[in-house]
Amino acid sequence: MPTQEIPREQWNNFFDSFNRQHEGWLATLEVFATDTGAQEEARDLPFEGISVDSKAGESEAVLINVGRTLADHVSHKIDHPVHIWLQKTETGANTALEIEAEDDSKTLLRFRSPMPPEFVDGVVFN
Repeated sequence: MPTQEIPREQWNNFFDSFNRQHEGWLATLEVFATDTGAQEEARDLPFEGISVDSKAGESEAVLINVGRTLADHVSHKIDHPVHIWLQKTETGANTALEIEAEDDSKTLLRFRSPMPPEFVDGVVFN
């Protein structure tokens, strides 16, 4: 499975495009930390978006939102991200984003049914 690192200076533009292509896709959110092991935070919830939070004088963070209702909404914050990788299938479909933080924890956002963007351009799956 090909993996591509997204350069830091491209994170905002990459996330804007990524959000448009994947809004509503069913996603699973997992966190891997050395002190707690693997933790699943959400399973098969609609992807709502990912963004960089960087306010003047504050540390940078990445925010991931999944779920559409109050009952299932999950908002996950990754403080001090250092690397972001996009994982693709052999045919070019986006399967996951992996975000590594300064503390060596990793967050994985996986899609249940990856498809190449050209097959779903303008179409939102619920």
